[in-house]
Amino acid sequence: MPELRHSIAHHYHERTKYDPDTIASKNQGLDWSKQPVPFKEYKIGTVFDLKPYIQESSLDSEDNTDTQWWRRLSRLLFCSYGLTARMPSMGSAVFLRSAPSAGGLYPAEIYIVSRGTPLLPAGLYNYQSRTHSLLQFWENNVWQTLQEACFWHPALESTQLAIVITAVFYRSAWRYEDRAYRRIFLDTGHLLGNIELSAATCDFRPHLIGGFVDQAVNDMLYIDPEQEGATAVLPIADLLDIKQNLPTGRTALPSATETEYPKIPDGELLKYIHTVTQILPGTTGKLNLPEIKQNKSIEDKYKFPFCQKISTLTTQIDWGDKLDKLSSTILKRRSTRAYSGDDLTLDELKSLLDFTYQPQHYIDQELDISPDYFDLNLIQTFIATSGVEGLEAGCYYYAPASQELRQIRFKNFRRELHFLCLGQDLGRDASAVIFHTADLKASVSQYGDRVYRYLHMDAGHLGQKLNLAAVRLNIGVSGIGGFFDDKVNEVLGIPQDEAVLYITTIGRPM
Repeated sequence: MPELRHSIAHHYHERTKYDPDTIASKNQGLDWSKQPVPFKEYKIGTVFDLKPYIQESSLDSEDNTDTQWWRRLSRLLFCSYGLTARMPSMGSAVFLRSAPSAGGLYPAEIYIVSRGTPLLPAGLYNYQSRTHSLLQFWENNVWQTLQEACFWHPALESTQLAIVITAVFYRSAWRYEDRAYRRIFLDTGHLLGNIELSAATCDFRPHLIGGFVDQAVNDMLYIDPEQEGATAVLPIADLLDIKQNLPTGRTALPSATETEYPKIPDGELLKYIHTVTQILPGTTGKLNLPEIKQNKSIEDKYKFPFCQKISTLTTQIDWGDKLDKLSSTILKRRSTRAYSGDDLTLDELKSLLDFTYQPQHYIDQELDISPDYFDLNLIQTFIATSGVEGLEAGCYYYAPASQELRQIRFKNFRRELHFLCLGQDLGRDASAVIFHTADLKASVSQYGDRVYRYLHMDAGHLGQKLNLAAVRLNIGVSGIGGFFDDKVNEVLGIPQDEAVLYITTIGRPM
């Protein structure tokens, strides 16, 4: 009887794992002459300058309604993906943005689709982060095209604006080769986290859509699918307009599951997986898979009987008057480059987890208590602690529904974490290392191969909320997308069917 082949998502994940015995042969060095520019340029178009509307820090001035709307849109885009620092590098400059990106490569692009408002004419716009402006490159109304591509999603019925996020593949592939596909969607998840939280500061509400006809959205944006592809669509409801405060619909639709794939050479795997995880024209997004009833309530997967259990109930992080501390935290966020090795407190760890996983606790601060993800029930969280006061060193499973940590291994893992994180001192010196994982086989059975995108975007989204909570508490934080995959499961004692998606390190900054 012939052996059943893995899906392309599983095949890709296995092919792009880092292994201690082979990683040296894959590191061929970078051709700096081919380094991609992380900005998109258009030769023609109408520019809408957003800089005049970002200069005022408050949205509560006595400006007229039109000016207030521009200020809100300007803040949403700037806090989501604006330039926040200029760093010298090799005789030139590197511009940092409000959302983190692996290697500072920023593969994501933001487009705005306007249905046609008195202030923003119908058409297509690219957010030019370098100049903080919108460039209108298409003047016709394409809203119905977007609705058709998204299977007439209810969030597009009454909204007037939508953000479309795309990925320019080469920006990440130049450095990370085929494994870049993972990082692209982690970076997109960081951006989704920023959009969610930035919107709350200026009375917008994003509705996440991951199920759409890729070709239709790409064609609508006039992008070359060989170079760039749509990754997420977000209708933006204006909460000051009661007609736009809509119930959310399905965030994720399944794709086909590809098992009859050819032998794919190195260097072509990224392009292949993106192509075969598309939802094709003429499908409903359901294909031959069973109907999926999305459950927004999070369930705990691992029970681990007889283990020590520690409650994570805590007081909430204060985000200031009208969330002003949230906006400033987003803009000053930076990845920590070195930790001192000093301990964090258990209360600090609890606060990070509470903000990231328990949005319902923040209703009094007017944050969204039910933000959109693709499916958080697919994501599991494990934490290796090496320096948390009041918490024994070891590996813990975080159970978000029960709001508790469950200890599964007793050991200080500093030496192993240093090795797992490719010898990066961040892994060794961190007080705690947070791992996001997923049962890839079970996830594919539910959503098809497209779930690989959803998993990494959700992991990046959670990672960005950890980032911002840490920065607010003056804790160092840094995400790590490069690690020895199989060794993580082995060292931490977590199930082998858990595919490691993302690592976030936290600790005292140097």
